[in-house]
Amino acid sequence: MKLLSGASFQRLESAVHAAEMRQGVLANNIANADTPNFKRSEVLFEELLEQQMGQQPERKLVGLRNNERHLHIGKTSAAASTTQISTDSATTMNNNGNNVDIEREMALLAKNQLSYNFYIQQINHDAKMMRIGIEGRA
Repeated sequence: MKLLSGASFQRLESAVHAAEMRQGVLANNIANADTPNFKRSEVLFEELLEQQMGQQPERKLVGLRNNERHLHIGKTSAAASTTQISTDSATTMNNNGNNVDIEREMALLAKNQLSYNFYIQQINHDAKMMRIGIEGRA
């Protein structure tokens, strides 16, 4: 029996995966801040999640895949469908064709770290509440 397989936990799990992916993308942007013609990338998660949440009233059948060999039924998993990497190739910040603003990237990195910490704390809290419910003590 999987106690942590509800929709709320799956959204938290997707958020953690998106934060991990965002960390790598931001680190790559910062590392290439002086690379000529490098174009920054960003992870789209919150926007896509809001779009999916807004489309919820239809409520189509979605199968639970607990093994990678299982077939997809309905929509794909939340993590795969709500996380994308987008490259901004339309703008230029420096004379060398690069569009990385190091101050902005560092601020986004700090914001992402705070979000990641919040998601992990929430997962720990949910697991603690499950443990209290099972064991019956605090």
